[in-house]
Amino acid sequence: MNKSQLALLLLLFVTPGSSAQTAPANTLVLTVDAAAPSHPFPHFWEHMFGSGRAILSLRESYRDDLRSVKKITDLQYVRFHAIFHDEAGVYDEDAQGNSVYNFSYVDQIYDGLLQNGVRPFIELSFMPNKLAAKEIHQAFWYKPNISPPKDWKRWDELIQQFVRHLVDRYGIDEVAQWYFEVWNEPNLDFWAGEPKQQTYWDLYDHTVAAVKRVNARLRVGGPATAQAAWVDAFIQHCVQNHIPVDFVSTHVYANDPAQEVFGVDEDVPRDQFVCRAVKKVHDQIATSSHPDLPLIWSEFNASYKNEPAITDSVYMGPWLADTIRRCDGLVNEMSYWTFSDVFEEQGVVRQPFYGGFGLIAAGGIPKPSYAAFEVLHLLGNQRIALNSDSALVTWRPDGSLVLATWNLVPPDQNGTSKIVTIRFMHSGKLLHAVISRVDSDHGDFHTTYRKMGSPRNPTQVQIQQVRRAVELGPPEVRELSKGGLTLTLPADGLAVIEVK
Repeated sequence: MNKSQLALLLLLFVTPGSSAQTAPANTLVLTVDAAAPSHPFPHFWEHMFGSGRAILSLRESYRDDLRSVKKITDLQYVRFHAIFHDEAGVYDEDAQGNSVYNFSYVDQIYDGLLQNGVRPFIELSFMPNKLAAKEIHQAFWYKPNISPPKDWKRWDELIQQFVRHLVDRYGIDEVAQWYFEVWNEPNLDFWAGEPKQQTYWDLYDHTVAAVKRVNARLRVGGPATAQAAWVDAFIQHCVQNHIPVDFVSTHVYANDPAQEVFGVDEDVPRDQFVCRAVKKVHDQIATSSHPDLPLIWSEFNASYKNEPAITDSVYMGPWLADTIRRCDGLVNEMSYWTFSDVFEEQGVVRQPFYGGFGLIAAGGIPKPSYAAFEVLHLLGNQRIALNSDSALVTWRPDGSLVLATWNLVPPDQNGTSKIVTIRFMHSGKLLHAVISRVDSDHGDFHTTYRKMGSPRNPTQVQIQQVRRAVELGPPEVRELSKGGLTLTLPADGLAVIEVK
């Protein structure tokens, strides 16, 4: 049986009005009803990205990667750690012990973001060494000080001086569009206060009061926790003590311990983990005294480890698409960690592909995750109901239907190709489909990089060769046949189909 005969046979399984039909295991049969109910579909996954620490943003390689990601996404905000690290020079003390402030690097950091059309999502961290109560450093290569302040009044003044400088430099109408997040993951080893939760409440209370003293319009939130922790207690603390809070933020990674995140000894699949945590926090907010608080997921990824078989692989395409499908309606913004491998938490990068978090590897080489963001950007802003766990369909303002479909295979399994047959109903005169793909043959560096011997220190010529190889190039254009379309998705393949 050839593919045309198989496509005809598969269409016989489809009952008009249904969204999906049972078919053999290696097939997916979809009916897309353009008249089905729809809802707004803001691109919550591509407005905000994380990056390393603040000082890295002064590098040209960082800014090159920022511009590259800005071209293919609706990037609006960037978050990074350690704006108060000593290397940024914000806080010092003179010989008499008086506080001294210097915003020279701060200005260069934020000017650089704004000049590239991106606003800061400011994580207020970590402790300047001379303001710290103790010398307690987290294990990152750049050794951030995680101590509480030695003097809360000096911390308050640092926050006020910092925020007032920003307002004076950029204007309140601009800075009111930024976010101020208090600290990073205080429930882990990024906060040395004891007991952790109560001393974090002290930190948050002091910080939000200092920011609001500069201007009440400024947006402040927390608790910026790892593993989706503390949110219910944080909201309760703010309500009971009349503490301002403008948004809730927290983090999770798809390989976090389920016991820590959900309180269960359960093997939660990697493709379900993030959105299950998002729903947990969404529901905590919805049942709280502040049910309308925005939820900003200020870090997420498929792994918090350096796993090349995950974050450097084509697996990220279907994983990201399915995460978008599952998290839609549960969160205001999600910040992918990170947009670039200009990143030094474990030290200076030693080779281009080591399982880094970024969309772009050292040398400015895009990974499959970059290609996935590029094609998913094509989705529309209205999502149409579709009963499928491996597809979603949207309308674009220009009247195009845009469908994403994928073949997600768990990392520990060997997958096979999947034949996808799509039938369109109530869609008018749809004439042709434009198909953009991400898979081992589209947007993946592995084949080219291996052919050149996987050099640890590729030359500029080799870097350019890999860059050219991962360019997606022109999409495939197909005429629709009898109102339908059939295509094959390899294991961990992602396709975005614009139907016009």
